[in-house]
Amino acid sequence: MARVLEVGIKGEARDVVTDLNTAIAYGNTVVNVYASPALIGLMEKAALESVLPFLAEGMTTVGTKFEVQHLAATPVGMNVVVRSTLVEIEGKRLLFTFEAWDDTEQIGKGTHERFIVKLDSFLKRTTGKTQK
Repeated sequence: MARVLEVGIKGEARDVVTDLNTAIAYGNTVVNVYASPALIGLMEKAALESVLPFLAEGMTTVGTKFEVQHLAATPVGMNVVVRSTLVEIEGKRLLFTFEAWDDTEQIGKGTHERFIVKLDSFLKRTTGKTQK
């Protein structure tokens, strides 16, 4: 049985900056620092994993909206941590705030919206697109 989903649930996700998650790896041919898309992925991971234990079997969440401020660059070799907090629940809609830090300073902040979905229905609808 799933536990009760409530405001205040916290999440955390960590990453190390490598050549695979820099801006160069995402197509910027000049800047070899932690990429904004990698930061957004880490933000999603922190939020998703924080609420999974509270969802009924067969349910998950999907990201739908991001407001991100990438405040500072992080070079290869440094650690990145994202901490999320569930701040609002409105039906199946979940709103998270997050902060991101490297070994030296805060590098990001923002909000992230997710929706609770039934996994099999979501996948069926998605794979159905390839059959049209």
